[in-house]
Amino acid sequence: MMTRLEATEVIVEMAGDAAIVASLGHPAYDLFAAGDRARNFYTWGSMGLASSIGLGLALARPDVRVIVLDGDGSLLMNLGSLATIGLLRPQNLLVIVMDNEEYATTGGQPTPTAHGADLAATARALRIESAVTVRTERELRDALGQSAMSNLQSARFVVAKVQESAPTAKPPLDYVGIKTRFMGAIGNPA
Repeated sequence: MMTRLEATEVIVEMAGDAAIVASLGHPAYDLFAAGDRARNFYTWGSMGLASSIGLGLALARPDVRVIVLDGDGSLLMNLGSLATIGLLRPQNLLVIVMDNEEYATTGGQPTPTAHGADLAATARALRIESAVTVRTERELRDALGQSAMSNLQSARFVVAKVQESAPTAKPPLDYVGIKTRFMGAIGNPA
């Protein structure tokens, strides 16, 4: 099984020019460590909202491929966002959930996925038909090659089962700077 950082490195490598919205905490730390770039949007103080932010961006900018990098605990805080994604089905949106089966950022308490909850099945039940679970780097690469980087007719959802890995870097806490840099990178200067 790959670590969260290893999975994030694969995603960054394969993302091309896609905008990446990272959930607060460990997903943002790993995205920063794997490859800081202007098209990365690091969220702070917004647990559970990465998928909603990514959805809004995908709808506002259908010309931009949007990847949401979320954690299982964070997604579970706003599971209703999947119902809206399934309803609106933006073709340019990919949600990737790093499922380490714990709320790592808040102390490692087990999430429902540690007890059998299936996020990919939930996404499919909410009309996100392209929803898969991967456990290895090869499976992740295959899922990204088949769904994330192609033009499907609706949003895509990938659950990456990962081992917890200690964060190695943190993005800056300059919220305005992050927003301004990101908006400039996608062609909407602040």
